[in-house]
Amino acid sequence: MSERPYKTLSKEASDAFVVNKSRFIGYAAPVDTEEEALRYIQSVREQHRDATHHCFAYIIGRNAGIMRYQDDGEPSGTAGQPIMEVLRQKQLVNCCAVVVRYFGGVLLGAGGLVRAYTKGCALAVDAAGVAVMEPSVRIQAVLPYGLWDRVQYQLSTQPVALEDTQYTDQVTAVLSLRETDQQIIETALAQWSDGRAVITELDRMYYAWPDGEDSA
Repeated sequence: MSERPYKTLSKEASDAFVVNKSRFIGYAAPVDTEEEALRYIQSVREQHRDATHHCFAYIIGRNAGIMRYQDDGEPSGTAGQPIMEVLRQKQLVNCCAVVVRYFGGVLLGAGGLVRAYTKGCALAVDAAGVAVMEPSVRIQAVLPYGLWDRVQYQLSTQPVALEDTQYTDQVTAVLSLRETDQQIIETALAQWSDGRAVITELDRMYYAWPDGEDSA
C-alpha cells in the first residue's frame, strides 16, 4: 500500500454546554465522502428542527481535497470557520462536525460566538476520539492448540489487534497489524510457535489505530 497514515475520528459522538443562556450541542463523526457528510449534517438538523443555528464544517479526502463550512445565519466567520479550525488544528480528515445553537436571548458578540463554536466542536471531537488510520495488513495464523497460550500472551504485548479466534485441534487466529510491523510480527510468530505457525496474508487496508499508540 505504501501510503501515509492519516487521522480521523474514532466514532460519532456529541457533547453540550450552555453559555449566557444559549445552549450549544456539538456533534462529530467520521465520514468517507462529501455525500455522507451532507447526510450527517441533515440528520443533525432533523434531530434539532427547532434550533436557531446548525453550523458545520467537514474535510474529505486523505489530502483534505474537499473542505467546506457554513455559518448558517451567524455573523460571517464566527461559526463555520472556527469549527473548521478545530478540525484542521487536530489534523483530521474524513470527518464532519456540526454545532447546534439554541439561542437564549443574550447576544454573545463576535468573539463570544467564535469561542462558543470552537468549544462546541472541540468537545465533540474529544468525545469522539482520534484514530490514526495506518496502512495495515490482516494475516491468519494457524498453529497447534497447545502452543496458543504462549503465543497469545506474547501477542498481547505487541501492537496487534486480534480480530478473530477459532478453536479445533488447532487455533486459527486473524490479526491486524501495521504494514511496518509485518515482518517483525511474522518472524516473532514463527519463533513463539517453534516454527509451527502457518501464516497467510489475507488483505491490506487502512486500520484505525488509537492516536498515540506506538508501533513496536
